[in-house]
Amino acid sequence: MCIRDRYKPMTVKPLNRVRKIKKRTNSFTRFQCEDYGGRLRPSWRKPHGIDNRMRRKFRGNKPLVAIGYGTNKKARHVIPNGFRKFLITNLHDLELLLTNNRTFCGEIAHNISSRKRASIVKRAAELNVRLTNASGKVRFEEKKAENK
Repeated sequence: MCIRDRYKPMTVKPLNRVRKIKKRTNSFTRFQCEDYGGRLRPSWRKPHGIDNRMRRKFRGNKPLVAIGYGTNKKARHVIPNGFRKFLITNLHDLELLLTNNRTFCGEIAHNISSRKRASIVKRAAELNVRLTNASGKVRFEEKKAENK
């Protein structure tokens, strides 16, 4: 029996699943970034020039970033499983999710050791809290146990 099977939590379902509707799927790019080959990164920068045609919103130019493109407040920061993420660094952080286990799911921080990670996964199963990366670093721990 592997560690993953031992600490398999009951699947917690999100309180209310909100469908995320994206008003714009392609990203906003910097003005004239395509003209400079790789020398000008396409990451968004607001145009500030006095005669800049993009800033002045001339016809045929790229759209500017505007508040109207924003996501619905209820769907903001919601990951595909219907929960919002909460970073867990110790067992105390897990206790905070006890009352919000239908809204938030935990994500164990990357720098947590495999021993502490196993205790967090075990406690999460007891509290009925969903974890996004419960099986991380588990295989390494299993291999260690086999070698002993």
